[in-house]
Amino acid sequence: MKKLKKSLFQTPVLISILALCLNSCFHTNATKNVEKENTKTTVYPSDVIPFMNEWSILTGDGTRTEELANYEQKDFFYVSNDGETDWVVYKTPNSGITSKNSSNTRTELGQKKHWIPETGGKLNGTLKVMHVSTSGDARVAASYSVVVGQIHSDDGHENEPLKIFYKKFPGHTKGSVFWNYEINTEGDNSKRWDYSTAVWGNDMSTIGSSPTTYPEEPKEGIELGEEFSYEVNVYKGIMYITFTSKGHPTKTFTKNLLKSEFISKETIPKQILTLYAAIGRDGTERPDAYAGELQFFKQGAYNQTNGKNPEDNIVWNTGSKTYDGDIAKQYANGCYAEVWFKEAAVGSGTVPNKE
Repeated sequence: MKKLKKSLFQTPVLISILALCLNSCFHTNATKNVEKENTKTTVYPSDVIPFMNEWSILTGDGTRTEELANYEQKDFFYVSNDGETDWVVYKTPNSGITSKNSSNTRTELGQKKHWIPETGGKLNGTLKVMHVSTSGDARVAASYSVVVGQIHSDDGHENEPLKIFYKKFPGHTKGSVFWNYEINTEGDNSKRWDYSTAVWGNDMSTIGSSPTTYPEEPKEGIELGEEFSYEVNVYKGIMYITFTSKGHPTKTFTKNLLKSEFISKETIPKQILTLYAAIGRDGTERPDAYAGELQFFKQGAYNQTNGKNPEDNIVWNTGSKTYDGDIAKQYANGCYAEVWFKEAAVGSGTVPNKE
């Protein structure tokens, strides 16, 4: 009888222990499966565009990172899916921590390899601009714009022979794509200027007549979220630029980086004399332009809006809202730039297609 009671007593205990073990095993396996699933679903920018080992990055909060394999940074550099495709997102506020030579924030790649125009280099990208700052002064050429690709000099004045812009005024459906060439100034760099060329829509010199009066919307412009591509090919000192977008004419341009067009006051374009008159920039360029100077590509979102006073510089100081540098408030109130890339490549310059 005692043995029977003991057996009856032990049975539920054993069942309970067995149940606990099974539950523990199930919970452990479930946890492992969830962890495994989470690991599988994490997609990094380097998974979408695998050239990230060629670059470093500076983000809008001032973080500089050299190794970008399996790297992301919340709110600045990450992957988003539009329902069909993974895109690399570059996002940056109107005010944050900037590079040493700029008043504007960026979440932007910087090419590690440097090259001279004579040897050349090549960069392409397929992108869509999702947002530009909705605050600014319409009289300021840089307002409501973002740079999505550039060539930057690492010698001399450290000027920029190429900046590719997207700009859209508030209330407009379509914006403009244009590219700027900054002269490699002869002598003092304080007289430098950018000559702007329209791709689709207007060039940089199209501005408003008052801080809140906007020009006419460009008929052939590009909308936010509309995909376009560019290719920059520097070969034997000549820069060849090609822009393509579905439903728009393909546009091609060439620019000699070894011989200047702007070596005298007489050769300064009318656009410059008008746009830069208020800030007294009417310099000339050294005859050999950027010959022999080290260059590197940049790509991403280089926000051209800032909180600086337009009265001090009516071309570049946009007077945009910055919320004392509070990034969360800027994002919540449309004071940022956001650019998505789905494809990009970088490499050596190639013989241009003459067709």
